[in-house]
Amino acid sequence: MPDLLAPDLRLVVCGSAAGTASAHRGAYYAGPGNKFWPILAEIGLTPRVLRPAEFPLLRDFGIGLTDLAKHAFGPDRTIGRGDYDAIGLEVRIRACRPALLAFNGKRAAEMFLGQKVAFGAQPSRPDFPAIVVLPSTSGLAAGHWDAAWWHAMAERVRQNDFAP
Repeated sequence: MPDLLAPDLRLVVCGSAAGTASAHRGAYYAGPGNKFWPILAEIGLTPRVLRPAEFPLLRDFGIGLTDLAKHAFGPDRTIGRGDYDAIGLEVRIRACRPALLAFNGKRAAEMFLGQKVAFGAQPSRPDFPAIVVLPSTSGLAAGHWDAAWWHAMAERVRQNDFAP
């Protein structure tokens, strides 16, 4: 999947890797049962529920998209440790300088940060955007879904509150 990044975005959402449906359709969060597009509208970061193919419109709302494993796709359990590129993500994020980097699920955050994480704000890093970890929107992770974390993140974006 191509990155959807630009300078000075309010928010970049980073997943582990494109899901199978997303890779086949060439559109982020295209799998059946994925809550990504409905939750963005519910929390007020988009004016309506966008279709996966409309993902380029997110830049108009100050939102970017990327994945930690850019050359693999499928469920997290099928992505090998070597497929994750933490250095590549750090370079991409430092280049576009968003206000907030939100991980869509713990797996990507843990692979990037190199440690177990809890949902919510993460400790700050020198010269790096604020980081938050959110429950995965994947239908495969429905048992861990809690929209409250997404609502809290959206409030931080609206308030420009990016302190850890």
